[in-house]
Amino acid sequence: MEVVRSIFSCFSSPRSHGLWSSGASDKNKATVEQLQRYGVIKSTKVAEVMETIDRGLFVPPGGSPYFDSPMAIGYNATISAPHMHAACLELLEDHLQAGMRALDVGSGTGYLTACFALMVGPGGRAVGVEHIPELVASSTENIKKSSAAPQLNDGSLSIHIADGREGWPELAPYDCIHVGAAAPQIPEALIEQLKPGGRMVIPVGTIFQELKVVDKKQDGGVSIRDETSVRYVPLTSKDAQLHSN
Repeated sequence: MEVVRSIFSCFSSPRSHGLWSSGASDKNKATVEQLQRYGVIKSTKVAEVMETIDRGLFVPPGGSPYFDSPMAIGYNATISAPHMHAACLELLEDHLQAGMRALDVGSGTGYLTACFALMVGPGGRAVGVEHIPELVASSTENIKKSSAAPQLNDGSLSIHIADGREGWPELAPYDCIHVGAAAPQIPEALIEQLKPGGRMVIPVGTIFQELKVVDKKQDGGVSIRDETSVRYVPLTSKDAQLHSN
């Protein structure tokens, strides 16, 4: 995935604001089309979902939602750059089929949880876990404005206040788990909540981080591979997050 790797490298430069931010379109569709041109999005389904769920509904006022850059959302949290969302959706697509269950840890603005909901459909379950109550409230309002609103209303999409390191065992096991913050090591609770045959994508590390792809075998064994180097905020306690500098 050399194209994806070259895009990830934009975070290493303090002068960079993403791959094409200097001429970013204010339209969601144009952002998705750009990701397709650069080879980050290969799947038609991923492109359709990212076009349907408008990122602009999930970025705080004053932000630039269509720049390929992570953005602050308050509470020492961020919304990932569009290319990161696209890359994770591509990695998880086979585990986001109709009727499946998906867990989004550190759901933040609710953007990726909403994408998951569209992919698994009303017959599946998309669950977001976020430990900042204010973000749970605002993400719920964001989703209400989006194309995923019907699934929020029927209960097939839900956002919960909880410590993401513990997952959401009430609806486990999950066909896929996405973690939107970097853990020092993979939380055992999340491995336990992953369904045999399921996949988890999680950034792991402190100063240096790798996006890891965790596949659980049918016999319960786990295989782990590194996808690429990344930079995420830490997966930590609520108090540590709110008081980090």
